[in-house]
Amino acid sequence: MTTSGRQALIARYKAGYGEVVEALQDIASEELDWRAAPGEWSAREVVHHLADSETIAGIRFRRLLTEESPVIQGYDEGVYARRLRYAERPMEPALQAFRAARTTTAELFDAMTEADWKRAGIHTESGPYSAAHWLESYAAHAHDHAAQIRQARAAWATRRA
Repeated sequence: MTTSGRQALIARYKAGYGEVVEALQDIASEELDWRAAPGEWSAREVVHHLADSETIAGIRFRRLLTEESPVIQGYDEGVYARRLRYAERPMEPALQAFRAARTTTAELFDAMTEADWKRAGIHTESGPYSAAHWLESYAAHAHDHAAQIRQARAAWATRRA
């Protein structure tokens, strides 16, 4: 990964929280819990997922930076959604947790060396997993879910029309 490519990914990562907040702007309570299709997550559930995912991602990243060849454990996000009752819990604390996890992780980027970006472990589901690979994955994560929220909101608006 080039330095300029990495800087673009870092900027994208840092902008992710704002994208999600923008996608949620002025959302109605009924819309917050609406699902565009069976098996799809509501906007509320997406925010809870982002909070948990970013917390886990932050720990993964810290393990890559501090441990020698850590094993990065995969997890079943659907199980998290059900067992942690995403659909039943208030969204605001999750949104705050998402912001805090992302902000504190982004702070680490500025002090990293080239050697830090090459540090790696093994992901239980995808194999070799470096700090650079982590950034490639998570730079887009919030943006992808913001798009999911926007698509659900567009479907909600069409359904109501």
